[in-house]
Amino acid sequence: MFARVTFYPTLVYNVVMEKLSPRQWYNRIDDTVILGALPFPSMTKELTEKEHVKAVVSMNENYELMMANDQKAWKKVGVDFLQLATTDIFATPCQSKLVEGVRFINKYVNTNNIANGISKTSVYIHCKAGRTRSATLVGCYLMHRYNWTPEQAVNHMKEKRPHILLHSKQWEALEIFYKHNMNTINT
Repeated sequence: MFARVTFYPTLVYNVVMEKLSPRQWYNRIDDTVILGALPFPSMTKELTEKEHVKAVVSMNENYELMMANDQKAWKKVGVDFLQLATTDIFATPCQSKLVEGVRFINKYVNTNNIANGISKTSVYIHCKAGRTRSATLVGCYLMHRYNWTPEQAVNHMKEKRPHILLHSKQWEALEIFYKHNMNTINT
């Protein structure tokens, strides 16, 4: 219930911070993955044309997508969509969702030629702010793709998106994934 009550105030805070600070709405993490905040419908053209987004992973619950593109909206523009609903603030994605998310992202890795360090097929991974829930999934993806430790994955994300925010539960999820799920994902 707390996450629902705080959704709009914290979304407004994210918009303000993007305008008044060096924060960006989204950041490219590697040649395939973009980590970002809630993609508003007004961003669809930029994401699909400039960033070559062909797939989206949303860590949001249904009520959080009321102001954003949902599966139906993404499908209209030819973008594959996966929703791994996770409660904001105090929850972290469960291991089965992290494994499913990494498998989904891996379908788009190296699918096209890379030009200027950017794949012609990108995956946009988001939650409300692109700081915690989605960063946890991206950390798992980075560990799996590059055989990195949780610390290496988080350090890389922080270089690309300095305002990610992982609490003890997210670190624990990364550690569990690293110890138990790295080899369960077929590439």
